[in-house]
Amino acid sequence: MAGGIQHSGRRRISQARKLHICVGDAGSFYLDRAVRLLRDFMETTTDPYYRGTFDFGERKPHCYAGNYDHAVGLNQHYLPEMVKHMEQTAPKGADLTSWKY
Repeated sequence: MAGGIQHSGRRRISQARKLHICVGDAGSFYLDRAVRLLRDFMETTTDPYYRGTFDFGERKPHCYAGNYDHAVGLNQHYLPEMVKHMEQTAPKGADLTSWKY
């Protein structure tokens, strides 16, 4: 298995646009170091290229959830991005309207 890109050499598992990681660099266990190694590996992928995002919060704790306006809230920050992704990756003919209010 090459970093989850192939499964047993038979079936392709697409990681494209599925990884969006936020991590603070001031966490108790310095987990940002492992995430930086993951980012470096993901940058080497080609078939498919991962096209994800990595957000490192400078002097932020391990529970860092990205740079967003706290007055707006976490859900209102990320949900529009999720909707956009669902619209772009939905199967042809999928219902893209009935679930939007």
